Amino acid sequence: MKHFTLILAGAMVLALAAPTFAQRTHPSPGGPPSSPGGRPSGAGTGSNANSGTSGAHDGGAATHTDMSHASPNDVLSHNTAIAGKIHTLTGQDAQAACDGFKNLGQCVAAAHVAKNIDIPGGFDALKAKVTGSGGVSLGKAIEQLSPQANAKAEAKKANKQASDDLKESNS
Repeated sequence: MKHFTLILAGAMVLALAAPTFAQRTHPSPGGPPSSPGGRPSGAGTGSNANSGTSGAHDGGAATHTDMSHASPNDVLSHNTAIAGKIHTLTGQDAQAACDGFKNLGQCVAAAHVAKNIDIPGGFDALKAKVTGSGGVSLGKAIEQLSPQANAKAEAKKANKQASDDLKESNS
């Protein structure tokens, strides 16, 4: 009888805990270029684009929404801090600079690469390689435009800088 009670109690715990685990976000294995955080373009239900957080849960906690994968124009219209950073890096209006990029993180990373290393043609040339017809990855664009640079290291460095900028601007 004790075994039956123990098994029944364990089954109840699992049955009651399953909905809690189903509500957690699960990161995708794809990494930064696709969709880290597992969120599609734009924020999920209950999002507030102004604050970068989703609605508060019953316990009063709020979760962070990753706006780096929303349309650059959507984010820039609400986030003047990151818009200013892009302007500083590129010398261009942030909306114009990021036009054509898949997401804001990609735009900010390209702006950092252009600032970090001497790319012939600067940000505009890098943007054309990444966003133009037959667009390539940031690393490939660096290899093509500046063969002497360590493209992999520079792309990694720029992605880290972009991630830090986006986190900083959302706080």
